[in-house]
Amino acid sequence: MPRHNPWYRGPVSDHFDGLRFFNPGEPDTDRGLRDILRWRRLAPDNPWPKHVEIAPVVPEPHVEGLTVTMVGHATVLIQIAGINLLTDPLWSHRASPVRFAGPKRVMQPGIRLDDLPPINAILLSHNHYDHLDIAALRNIHARQSPLIVTPLGNDAIIRRHISTARVETGDWGDMVAIGQQAEIHIVPALHWSSRGPADRRMALWGGFMIRAGGKLVYFAGDTGYGTGTIFRALRQKFGPPDLAILPIGAYDPRWFMAAQHVNPEEAIQIMRDLDARMAVGMHWGVFKLTDEARDDPAERLAVGLAADGIAPERFRAMLPGEVVRVPG
Repeated sequence: MPRHNPWYRGPVSDHFDGLRFFNPGEPDTDRGLRDILRWRRLAPDNPWPKHVEIAPVVPEPHVEGLTVTMVGHATVLIQIAGINLLTDPLWSHRASPVRFAGPKRVMQPGIRLDDLPPINAILLSHNHYDHLDIAALRNIHARQSPLIVTPLGNDAIIRRHISTARVETGDWGDMVAIGQQAEIHIVPALHWSSRGPADRRMALWGGFMIRAGGKLVYFAGDTGYGTGTIFRALRQKFGPPDLAILPIGAYDPRWFMAAQHVNPEEAIQIMRDLDARMAVGMHWGVFKLTDEARDDPAERLAVGLAADGIAPERFRAMLPGEVVRVPG
């Protein structure tokens, strides 16, 4: 067992034991080789299409209100009060540590890298390869060198590859200001981290609450639902978001995934727990990471919203290239 954390050294806390981070009072996310082999043995045969055509868009340089554009998976361009924020940038063809294996992209990014507007900050939720894409970070850094805001330990990973990167790290509950225009609050998520077999849970994961221009936006990153405590606490601390950007895919089989990835019904419950005015669904339809069919997240989201009496325009499952403008 490793005795050294290569990414972070800091004091013990209610979610860090001196070596690894954890989700206090919530289901265990750790899975072993036996679990992985069982999953693979029982996985259904439901192949995804090799390619789904989309139409990339060119966003406006700045937006005074609140607009989100889906790039794909967990990569979202948030334009709010004149600033541009990019979440978990991933432009690579595979979500993998290598170029020759791993989940392939079935839809191209909804914004080409050349068409990105000026980015004020990148919000990086955790270090899994479908969220921390070094190639994309290196490309954007070379063009713009935006600030990267991320939970504890991820700065060491980024700087190992991009020594001149501008990175601000923080613990759950910390805030990073983007000039006088925005506050970026790092908040809990129910997930885990690793870049390899020996560093599980050695860098922190999280989501973000963004306050700017009189609006509040929540980006969940990757998360399970667990007891729901963290979402009710966010509502109590920050108030109801104008927009919640929530994962809706990569959830089957539930015995393996429930502690780390919500399903569409749980995403609807998060929207309710937050009392969010609107929500959009991400983390689906681009990379086949788990067992569900490609269209299953959007279909189950629609069924769940109808069952709960929620208007479909309040919670959209976004595809790459789609744009949502939040009124008011």
